[in-house]
Amino acid sequence: MSKKDYYELLGVDRNVSEDALKKAYRKLAVKYHPDKNPDDKEAEARFKEISEAYDVLKDPKKRASYDQFGHAAFQNGMGGGSYQGGGVDPFDIFREAFGGGGGGGIFEDFFGGGSGHSSNGAQQGSDLRYDLEITLEEAATGTEKQVRYRRHCECKYCQGSGAEPGTSKSVCSTCNGTGQISSNRGFISFRQACPECSGTGQKIDTPCSKCRGEGRVVDQSTVKVKIPAGVHTGSRLRSAGNGEAGINGGPSGDLYIVVIVAEHELFERHDNDLFCEMPIKFSLACLGGTIHVPTLFGKGNLKIVEGTQTGTVFRLRGQGMPHLRGNGQGDLLVRVQVEVPKKLTKDQREKLEAFSEACGDSGNPVPKSFVKKAKNFFK
Repeated sequence: MSKKDYYELLGVDRNVSEDALKKAYRKLAVKYHPDKNPDDKEAEARFKEISEAYDVLKDPKKRASYDQFGHAAFQNGMGGGSYQGGGVDPFDIFREAFGGGGGGGIFEDFFGGGSGHSSNGAQQGSDLRYDLEITLEEAATGTEKQVRYRRHCECKYCQGSGAEPGTSKSVCSTCNGTGQISSNRGFISFRQACPECSGTGQKIDTPCSKCRGEGRVVDQSTVKVKIPAGVHTGSRLRSAGNGEAGINGGPSGDLYIVVIVAEHELFERHDNDLFCEMPIKFSLACLGGTIHVPTLFGKGNLKIVEGTQTGTVFRLRGQGMPHLRGNGQGDLLVRVQVEVPKKLTKDQREKLEAFSEACGDSGNPVPKSFVKKAKNFFK
């Protein structure tokens, strides 16, 4: 079955910017995340597809290869990184992002596999990725979350051996227990892991009835994660040893938690600063005064100067997001919008007309400064 176009999967055009691409992915990832769609295989498959598409398109080199060759760029050794094997190291993309292995389970199953076989057949378990959504308030103060996910764990029934309890393993007859076989090609000798025993040197005569000889079973896991204050969308946290269990005594992989900070209904974040728009009364803009403004940490006081115009931006220092590394906090920037009354009472109209006359606006309501600049258009 042919793969879907990566751009179509994310709902973007081929000229999409990096920020727009990230925004589109984040929206779809939240919608189809397996935690929000339990036991929904279609949602899980969709989540994996959009994750695969994003991991290619967010990388300029891989995106350029994809634009030129399509999906063929990641097959038969072309391009960088491959979701199908393709003769290249399937961990290249993940190492660039995390410095670790691949994905699996209900997560973005990017690559699978671990760090390869050792001389005794031990294989490190795969790394896992989990996208965790938090609120802007939680990102500002820090929080602790419980992450629940499914992964391959060591089979407790056989203690990871793969053999039925009470039975033993026998020496592999193909490699005579060495775990390796040799082959000659001309004058060159090659050694590789024995295909019969997967490099362990032993064969399981009676496989474990619980794990069927694998030494691992899929089970539910729970991990507590501390989210530091100041995290951004895309911040990655590593939980060592909480990825997939290793094979034949190999070490477990790691769990990588990728933070997604949800959009806020009032505040917009730019680095460590917060922005918001606030309407003010016409009379307040004219006369000036002090008002209360919302912040992530409570109420703040904002002094409106006399004669404030629509679009004026006021800065409340230290009311933004905390710095993730180091001391200090960003600022809150408040852009005011002057509200013009849509309806006036008779008394209000009379007083406003008197104000207009006192300002000399009744004869020519257009400011003289503008008339001077546009005088050629008024001829």
